[in-house]
Amino acid sequence: AGRKVLSRLRHPEYHTHENIEEFWALQNLDLEVRTGDRLGIIGRNGAGKTTLLKLLSRITSPTAGQIKIRGRVASLLEVGTGFHPELTGRENIYLNGAILGIPKDEMRQHEEEIIEFSELGDFINSPVKYYSSGMFSRLAFSIAVMTDPEILIVDEILAAGDAHFVTKATDKMQDLFHTSQIVLFVSHAIDQMANLCNRVIV
Repeated sequence: AGRKVLSRLRHPEYHTHENIEEFWALQNLDLEVRTGDRLGIIGRNGAGKTTLLKLLSRITSPTAGQIKIRGRVASLLEVGTGFHPELTGRENIYLNGAILGIPKDEMRQHEEEIIEFSELGDFINSPVKYYSSGMFSRLAFSIAVMTDPEILIVDEILAAGDAHFVTKATDKMQDLFHTSQIVLFVSHAIDQMANLCNRVIV
């Protein structure tokens, strides 16, 4: 507290409200997504696409307004959101399940298929702080897609990992686009939008 007071005394110009610029990433957005929708979201960089997905995924809270969601959400946004670095991969499976609101008994049913899909082998029992970015990404993807999501939120198709895993992950994504009740999909690839989505917002 003392340092903040000294800073204000030495540099009062940096601590006035006039120097705080307000920026709204999203404003006046009214959107309803219904069961069966495959909603594509396109826009230039900085338009607020990822911010919208973070709000819908409950990673970020809205400053104003309301978001109402009915159904289990799986998000493929920032890799490892909700991971604890000191916990093992296996422990993080259950931590992510708790964050998703999945009971431990139900998560236990998904455990082996998540581990198998991630191809982590014995590394599943190592703390994730020792994982490479590819291993981290594979586990995060596997948890998100192997827990029967009702609502799938995707910020671009997975690009991490080796070619073999990317191919496998892309095939799995195609399956989820058909089995999930709702899909929200951000991409700059217009051809993917045309093939996968029935609605698009700009």
